[in-house]
Amino acid sequence: MNLPASDDRSYPELLNSVAGTASFAAALLVYAGYIYTNAYFGYYHLDTFAIGLDTFELIVRSLRLVTLPALAGLAGALLIPGLLRLVTSLSVSERYRHRAQRTLVTTARAHIVIVSSGVALLLFWRWIQPVNWLPPLLIVVGLLLGRTRAAGSAGGWNGLPWERTLSLLVAGLFMIWSVSLVAGQLGRQDAKHDAAQTVRRVAVVVLSTDRLSIKSPGIQVDDFGPGTHYRYRYRGLRLLIERDHRYYLLSVGWQKPTDPVIVIEDDDSVRIELMPGTQPRET
Repeated sequence: MNLPASDDRSYPELLNSVAGTASFAAALLVYAGYIYTNAYFGYYHLDTFAIGLDTFELIVRSLRLVTLPALAGLAGALLIPGLLRLVTSLSVSERYRHRAQRTLVTTARAHIVIVSSGVALLLFWRWIQPVNWLPPLLIVVGLLLGRTRAAGSAGGWNGLPWERTLSLLVAGLFMIWSVSLVAGQLGRQDAKHDAAQTVRRVAVVVLSTDRLSIKSPGIQVDDFGPGTHYRYRYRGLRLLIERDHRYYLLSVGWQKPTDPVIVIEDDDSVRIELMPGTQPRET
């Protein structure tokens, strides 16, 4: 089976393509990082913009998604055209090379089936919430496969320019949707997991010259009496995050439905001490 001949691209066109893809990927990373972070801190009743995370932190947090099956499947779809060229160049027997090539081409030419499967799954949205990112991902994979040379006579690569543009635009929108679903789901899962192990977070001791209005189960208050500069000590706190001299704290045993997140601003009337949290006993 012979693959359609590749197009000759000039260096400017190639550079434009790489630059466009890199820009989209960077924007997608920032967006995914924002959705993940907003879902994570939203579990603790906080807003990402109020905390003040910068773009670099959002990108770093978005890398948490790289290990997920959703992005692995998307990466696999993007690699299919390269796999076709790789199979052609492998030093294996003609029979195995032909079989692998035929399998990959058949998969690419089935892009309409893949897109239709994704659309059909949208009708069952209520019942697929644990994997609600799957329908838009299938649509993305199908649309991208339809734009490959391997799609051949199935109407992929040789479509009209406006058809290719529209297909890529729709694929991009569904990709953003899929990533946002994955990021939001993972952010909530991570927050719930971390909340169940609050005691393992960095322990915080707050020393204050004045009594603070901190009331939450698990917090212990010590009064050292008059004449002590830092008269009051608050223990039983764990660090959620620190930004711009503001400490967002949780009480030990924090519960989402009832307990607040305590915000302490570090100034001359307060001293913050950080210590290791409770760690699991080594066996």
